[in-house]
Amino acid sequence: MVCAARCPLLWGGRGSGFCRGAALPQLVLPRKKRQVCQAVLDHFDAQYGKELGSLWSNARSVLMNPGCWQYGVMLNRFADLPDLRQTLLELGYSSLLPCSAVGTGSLQCLVHEGPVRLSTQAHNAGCLKDYFLMNAASLLPVLALGVRDGDKVLDLCSAPGGKAVAVLQSASPGLLHCNELDNRRFIWLQKTLESFVPPTQADRLKVTNLDGRVIGHSQKGQYDKVLVDAPCSNDRSWLYAPNTQQGAVWLKEREGRLPQLQMELLSSALTAVRPGGTVVYSTCTLSHAENHAVVEAILNSCPGVEPRSLEEDIAMPLSEHFTFASPITSTGLLVVPDHGRTWGPMFVAQLKRTH
Repeated sequence: MVCAARCPLLWGGRGSGFCRGAALPQLVLPRKKRQVCQAVLDHFDAQYGKELGSLWSNARSVLMNPGCWQYGVMLNRFADLPDLRQTLLELGYSSLLPCSAVGTGSLQCLVHEGPVRLSTQAHNAGCLKDYFLMNAASLLPVLALGVRDGDKVLDLCSAPGGKAVAVLQSASPGLLHCNELDNRRFIWLQKTLESFVPPTQADRLKVTNLDGRVIGHSQKGQYDKVLVDAPCSNDRSWLYAPNTQQGAVWLKEREGRLPQLQMELLSSALTAVRPGGTVVYSTCTLSHAENHAVVEAILNSCPGVEPRSLEEDIAMPLSEHFTFASPITSTGLLVVPDHGRTWGPMFVAQLKRTH
């Protein structure tokens, strides 16, 4: 593993021992109801009622009831889990990813039609976890990226690391550069990689603690694929702001600072990718200003960039599991939480660098 100066080697160095496998998972109770921040909810009602129309009613109901949230189970192909998939199937789980979905490779994610949640596996240095619990919509940016064996990949805002793990489940890139600026989240990223990636894969990884806005200029055209899972106004978290004051601070950020930061990160990614390469931009918010508007602004200001529709490769094969806002355009698709399909919010856009 290649690390930034402040990043200790994960796994304790080359040749260090590690263990695989764990006891079969246990089902746990759904999350309890939490206190909604009324100021944030009022803001969402005004904005999303206008932007999403009738879709907002169901999305609102889902977001306000954590007890109904579903959890995807991404299996770790590097762990020793001969019975885990069969156990999950017997518990009522099914495969999320059809063979027709692009970019899946050996990626396996199982989902349940109800709000069933497995127990969380604790981080244990030197031991690989068997599975990663996630909002299944988080896999869509990885599918859109379409990583192939040997690709040089940059994950510009990588923490907590779930999408980086998914990349390594789907293919064997020549290089996966995981970057995270925030120090606390950087440590979280390190632990995630240590928990899911064995020492035999260490040479594929580079982990840095840099400002993603400058990476493009220092590593111009060096990557085949770049993922920008941008900092955003995370609707699931912001709705449960601890108090009105904190909610007000967060809402102020989404009016100007966040869209500007997102555009700068996306611009950096388009500089870092080679001509002919792919950049995927994603957020976990429903906000038009942080989604389609960011992509449209970049297309208007960056020559040599073309948007690609994800309707045929992503939306159509996965329409059984996800509710997508209409219309799906070349500037991106939006997963909206819905009853029985509580995944999202997740916005995904695919851009091609033409020259």
